[in-house]
Amino acid sequence: MSARTRAAVRRVEAEHLWPDAVAVALSRFEWAFKQPGRYLSVPYESPGIEIEDGRDDLDDVLRYLPRGARADLGRLVARIDAEFERRTLPDPGWASEWTAGRWWWWRIRER
Repeated sequence: MSARTRAAVRRVEAEHLWPDAVAVALSRFEWAFKQPGRYLSVPYESPGIEIEDGRDDLDDVLRYLPRGARADLGRLVARIDAEFERRTLPDPGWASEWTAGRWWWWRIRER
């Protein structure tokens, strides 16, 4: 990410989330993707610290970023989404009103 994007992210974090929210979210995915195996089999964590929660935070930040910064961070998030989708399985039976528009909650991490 560019310095301009990082500055925009810090502003959004200060106004809408908390300091380092994006760094924490990215580190959750980095840790999960380093795990061996084709499928993510990370045990579910406590509510609020699952990797899906991190994806929610990234989605929130993207919503508030200016266009250029949104595109910059969006490229990174697109790569994360592709890897997460590749390493999980669909669970269409779990979709709920709470998860509407957040496809990452409709994925099964354990095979």
